[in-house]
Amino acid sequence: MKRTLTLIFCLLSLQLVKATSRSFFASTALPQNSRLIHDYKKIPADTIIVPVVNQPAPLTSQSNIYKRRLDSIKKDIPLDYNEYVASYIDIYMRNRDEMGRVLGLTKYYFPIYEKAFHDAGIPDEIKYLSIVESKLDPYAVSRVGATGPWQFMFTTAKLYGLNMDDYVDERRDPIQASYAAAAYLKDAYQEFGDWLLAIASYNCGKSNVERAIEKAGGATDFWSVRQYLPNETRGYVPAFIAVAYLMNYANKHNIVPQACSFALKTDTILVNKYLPLSAVAQSLKLDLAQLTILNPSYKRQIINGTAKAPRRMIIPQIDKAQYAALYETLNNSALQGPAPQPVYATYHEVKVEHTPSYHKVRRGETLRDIADNFGVEIQDLKVWNHLHSNKAQVGQRLKVKESADEPEEKQVTKSSRNYVTYKVKSGDTLSGIASKFDASVEKIRELNGLKKGSLQPGMMIKINKG
Repeated sequence: MKRTLTLIFCLLSLQLVKATSRSFFASTALPQNSRLIHDYKKIPADTIIVPVVNQPAPLTSQSNIYKRRLDSIKKDIPLDYNEYVASYIDIYMRNRDEMGRVLGLTKYYFPIYEKAFHDAGIPDEIKYLSIVESKLDPYAVSRVGATGPWQFMFTTAKLYGLNMDDYVDERRDPIQASYAAAAYLKDAYQEFGDWLLAIASYNCGKSNVERAIEKAGGATDFWSVRQYLPNETRGYVPAFIAVAYLMNYANKHNIVPQACSFALKTDTILVNKYLPLSAVAQSLKLDLAQLTILNPSYKRQIINGTAKAPRRMIIPQIDKAQYAALYETLNNSALQGPAPQPVYATYHEVKVEHTPSYHKVRRGETLRDIADNFGVEIQDLKVWNHLHSNKAQVGQRLKVKESADEPEEKQVTKSSRNYVTYKVKSGDTLSGIASKFDASVEKIRELNGLKKGSLQPGMMIKINKG
């Protein structure tokens, strides 16, 4: 019987609340460089770029079967079958073991995704996109710094409400990241009116899709626009359709779901203090690695909850006999004395209000030191500064803010009315401008009487305040 135990610790009082249980990772033995433990060794994982299929193989005699199967599972999103989709089905089928592992992980992740998408009012079949993005790995990091199961870049994550600081990277949290992904995709669909184009924009950005639509003469469906999209995006949507097919018809292709070796039933605890995961693991006699896997967003394996903002901790479901040990740990555990790496015993508040845009590397500083001091990710520092290693050169001037090179980006003229005005620059797109001002593309269009493709450099447009 599913249940989730929620403990809200306010001084010494506790309250139990039921929620939903979930399963987790597949049962295969973990290699030494497994993504599940790379936080201990600080080894960045890397997602695999979607292969580009420029010359797909011709359709076979099985095509009609595949098409009928896709038609049978189609709901709100068109799951078209063609030679490109066929090519990606073949690519994924060559990796049956890996797809079996992913199929096992869906038992944990898909209920999370489905709830987030239901709450946002978007099709739940978009859940398959996370397999294309990360193979359901919360620790996945791409070559350009996209992180987590939904592969958010730092700036986009901030825009959609995800928090990244010294202690937490919510891009790794499957719950928080799923709600952010749902919000992005809903915005994209409202702009393009086509789910496949919205999915394409998740890979290459809304501005690239807007430009492709203009080049396609205003066409508003993916297959008409596809040839004008970046190479990887051309394969990204067919790959999504291929994954949707295989997740529904795995048994037809000898793809066997691998059993999960982690807890199938979990409890959720809301913690209002700073609590090391190691203390909880010790009190419940759990493997710390298992607890870390269930709580991937905590970068230092410390839950940094407060009375005003308690934080979620997921643990394997426990027996009543273990409650006393858990209560004792949650009420009395504190960060005292030196803690083993990578847990840090000393907490310091990162002041971001007047954080400089650049930092000059001092002798003895490492990239990790600089990232911690400014509350950013090492991977983001590397991307912003075009670094190819984790070494920082003494005297080097590093960009420590995403927007450091764009101080005059908005070029805003303030108005006493309920809008501001903005001068359009070369390369600007409506979605890009909307993102800068946290505004709606449709509201900008309506306020300025714009039609698709009518944005021109030098134009002065109005943008609603707030």
